[in-house]
Amino acid sequence: QVQLVESGGGLAQTGGSLRLSCAASGNIFNFAVAGWYRQAPGKQRDLVADITSGGSTNYADSVKGRFTISRDNAKNTLYLQMNSLKPEDTAVYYCNLEDPWRYDYWGQGIQVTVSS
Repeated sequence: QVQLVESGGGLAQTGGSLRLSCAASGNIFNFAVAGWYRQAPGKQRDLVADITSGGSTNYADSVKGRFTISRDNAKNTLYLQMNSLKPEDTAVYYCNLEDPWRYDYWGQGIQVTVSS
């Protein structure tokens, strides 16, 4: 059974920083592609960034140069460092794991609000 628990969200000012963490249970983390998605009110859920088990990363254009995704396979934890935050980064952020069989696991989501 895989469970994902996000933490680190909250309120930040424009230009500020937050660090999200996602702790994973189970035994697939080391083999999974891990990612962060976000969903703003009235919008679809979009990919923010993902990272392969080998450490290759991919970012949405809107966050390149501001956000950094990383993972600690020894701790089964995924991170998202968010710098230079903008009001348009306000959304619910979701942790995702895609296992080698392309099955997706999702966290419960965590709110990030950036005030202008």
